[in-house]
Amino acid sequence: MKTIFKCTLASLVMLSSLSIIAQNRNLDNFRQPNKNGINVFEAPKDTISTFDEVKVRIGGSSTLQLQALSHENSGAVPLKEISTNFNLATANLDLDVALADGVRMHLRTYLSSRHHPEPYVKGGYFQIDKLDFISEGFLENFMKHATLKIGHMENNYGDAHFRRSDNSQTIYNPFVGNLIMDSFTTEVGAELYYRCDNGFLGMVGFTNGKLNQAVDNPDTGGASFLAKLGYDKQLNDDFRFRLTGSIYNTGAVRRSYLYNADRAGSRYYLVLEDEDASASDNFRSGRYNPNLTNEITAIMFNPFIKYKGLEFFGTIESATGKANTETEDRTANQFAGELIYRFGQTENFYLGTRYNKVDTEDISGDDIEISRFQLGAGWFMTKNILLKLEYVSQKHDGYSNTSIFDDGKFDGLMAEAVISF
Repeated sequence: MKTIFKCTLASLVMLSSLSIIAQNRNLDNFRQPNKNGINVFEAPKDTISTFDEVKVRIGGSSTLQLQALSHENSGAVPLKEISTNFNLATANLDLDVALADGVRMHLRTYLSSRHHPEPYVKGGYFQIDKLDFISEGFLENFMKHATLKIGHMENNYGDAHFRRSDNSQTIYNPFVGNLIMDSFTTEVGAELYYRCDNGFLGMVGFTNGKLNQAVDNPDTGGASFLAKLGYDKQLNDDFRFRLTGSIYNTGAVRRSYLYNADRAGSRYYLVLEDEDASASDNFRSGRYNPNLTNEITAIMFNPFIKYKGLEFFGTIESATGKANTETEDRTANQFAGELIYRFGQTENFYLGTRYNKVDTEDISGDDIEISRFQLGAGWFMTKNILLKLEYVSQKHDGYSNTSIFDDGKFDGLMAEAVISF
């Protein structure tokens, strides 16, 4: 009996210790993967350290959509028959580790995604906010404002990627879909941030310009340059203003994936796809890739204004480049505006609308225009659980009468359930 009592007591002590540890999941300089991370862009910079020893934070997310969309075109190319049903549930696994005072690691694995049936690593990086591991107090005054990120990671071009859905991590996105021209890429590189007390911020970074890392085909590589300059300030208790400008330049890279690097896929399954399409192979449905693969210069401006519960987020983007088969540059322009109203005692409800337009000369030679209207609503049941409902309507104009997108359009309802922790 004494032995059983001792074992039981020891087990309770261990479980209590684990419970205490589990309740303290906060890390320094870390964007929370729940409602607290809404409208956070770059990971926050805090000079107060809580590091005691190596700490591992295991997190993740899961998302499921119910799709009720219909689509049509001119009939020149027959479309895939689609109906109302659930999409594939997607899931992420996140490991965030405090390795030393001011040093942490992030690693994200896609457990299930639209494009890949098997788990695979999206990317990871080191984030360095202090250099005390070199020598205590080393460059202390500089590092009070600076952050260094190094890894095979999601590169910080523009602000739209901070609000987009990243496979199942969709809690930051007030809508179900991302932008039509979805700028997102993961490349090996480094980014240096500097944030001033008066609200001004800057970032400069370099990458190797490759999505798929390999030592062969050396003529396909070359350094890419990215930078950001902006201002972000909570001017008073009610009003916040942020404005940033970003640039991404591929230099001598022969194959850029800036607008088709997202292997997780879009949230609008099989819209405007042909009869032979499959959800995994045709995983970019509803998006537009301008096929600018060589010597790209992309510029994005993002204003963000929040007054009490009302917020506006905008995107003005212009990308110039060409495909490897072309001799002349083309330019693709994108405009988007989101108006969100958050309400409730803790802003756990919201209503929102987004208008998104792409205007460009397509690689086919057609002068095309794609426009999308979204109307959405959301309810944070808890800070880790979000339910969304969205109406979406997208139209394609300017395509030739032999294209599947000739007079193409889709519309309908989307419902999405999100768990993120």
